[in-house]
Amino acid sequence: MKMENYLNKKVKITQIKGGSKLNARQKGSLVGLGLRGIGTFFEIKVDNSVLGMIKKVQHVIKIS
Repeated sequence: MKMENYLNKKVKITQIKGGSKLNARQKGSLVGLGLRGIGTFFEIKVDNSVLGMIKKVQHVIKIS
């Protein structure tokens, strides 16, 4: 499913991989999404800024 289909919807984002080898911008995106470690999750309403953060770290998170 395309990421744009999640706009203006509330989604649950779960971190499934560690963030130790990410660059500073990607780590900042994880913090901005409210994720701190493997297994943590956060429910958030998706807008354009959140969508950009999700795209930066889509290989580290799972969306449900």
